[in-house]
Amino acid sequence: MENRIQISPQGPHFSRMACGYWRLMEWNMSPQQLLTFIQQHQDLGITTVDHADIYGGYLCEKAFGDAVRLKPAVRQELEIVTKCGISTLAKEGNVIGHYDTTRQHIVQSAEQSLKNIHTDYLDLLLIHRPDPLMDADEVAAAFTELHKQGKVRYFGVSNFTIEQFQLLQSRLPFALVTNQLEISPLFQKAILNGTLDHCQQLRIKPMAWSCLGGGQLFNDPECGALRSELATIAEEVNAESIEQVVYAWIMMLPSQPLPVIGSGKIERVTASWKALNLKLSRQHWFRIRKAALGYDVP
Repeated sequence: MENRIQISPQGPHFSRMACGYWRLMEWNMSPQQLLTFIQQHQDLGITTVDHADIYGGYLCEKAFGDAVRLKPAVRQELEIVTKCGISTLAKEGNVIGHYDTTRQHIVQSAEQSLKNIHTDYLDLLLIHRPDPLMDADEVAAAFTELHKQGKVRYFGVSNFTIEQFQLLQSRLPFALVTNQLEISPLFQKAILNGTLDHCQQLRIKPMAWSCLGGGQLFNDPECGALRSELATIAEEVNAESIEQVVYAWIMMLPSQPLPVIGSGKIERVTASWKALNLKLSRQHWFRIRKAALGYDVP
């Protein structure tokens, strides 16, 4: 499997997997330690990084930027993805968390992300979650403004339904390049409801988050049958871990999702990256599907 992939016909080239920085503040890294980690996964071939303005109580982007600032040339070898559109209780004045996809919020959030990460541009900006109060014209105006100013190169969405994607796309003068979705054997909603078929129709590659079920795959007693099947298949294909098998299972989908790896341990990132070399059969794929869902195909 190739190490890099173009995520849409008009979109950027990303590494085949991405490093996610959702839990960065839990890793307790100094800026120098984080810089070393970034360079290590770059050396592997993972150059795409996934952020959001709200991660770590609005602290993750800045921590990442402080590390990159130690060696600014590192940024030129990265594709930086971030998200906006949620306003949490960590923001002063909020008595409730809520979505905010107003033009002002999107522009201000993107500009703050630029400052946090110490960069002149973002490679990709996503709307983090569907907003019941989303005015598609306002979002399109914000995206167009940021694009014309050279602050954001490409745009997409996260967790959008087909209809929500189509609505926003109908207002834009350029193509949305991805839909970041939860995809795992434990969460097959996007596989079963047509969302990935929509991605395939548009020839866009979705980004896949929570591929391991947020740790549920390893900790939940109800996942015993799935763990057992994954372990058996790992032996059959000479995989080092069930994680590798899960990533290979996701990347086998014809929409070609890009898994986001959420670990801050370079050993686990390295092991996950090796999933590119695994070859699952169609029998393997459907055995995992059955073990996760509990039933065979009709």
